[in-house]
Amino acid sequence: MLIPKKLKHRKQHRGSRAGKALKGSQIAFGRYGLKALGSGWFSSREIEAARRAITRYMQRAGQVWIRIFPDKPVTASAAESPMGSGKGALDHFVAVIKPGRIIFEIDGVPEEVAREALRLGMHKLSVKTKIVKREG
Repeated sequence: MLIPKKLKHRKQHRGSRAGKALKGSQIAFGRYGLKALGSGWFSSREIEAARRAITRYMQRAGQVWIRIFPDKPVTASAAESPMGSGKGALDHFVAVIKPGRIIFEIDGVPEEVAREALRLGMHKLSVKTKIVKREG
């Protein structure tokens, strides 16, 4: 799974998910891509599950690019801990997703294979997405 090698700060605020994605909203590497239509957090487990579904359907032909990285630490308090007992310990990492962000890109396979692979990967993600094709 994807996790950062080191962190500047171990615990982070939740932050804002408002607005649209400015960077990473155009297909840069492949021919087909998966674009987010909503905002949310993708855990490293979600990203890995989608990547495995995509590569398995493509039978390891072509190439897949993961355009997001889970670099935001999320904490979780212990069960039945009282209010005011501080922030919990680090639990997992997430990638912040805004509408318009390209999540995966594919190239080197026919269009039907790419569309079906991305459709299978789409079902593993918690945010609504659509398949896009590079113009030109």
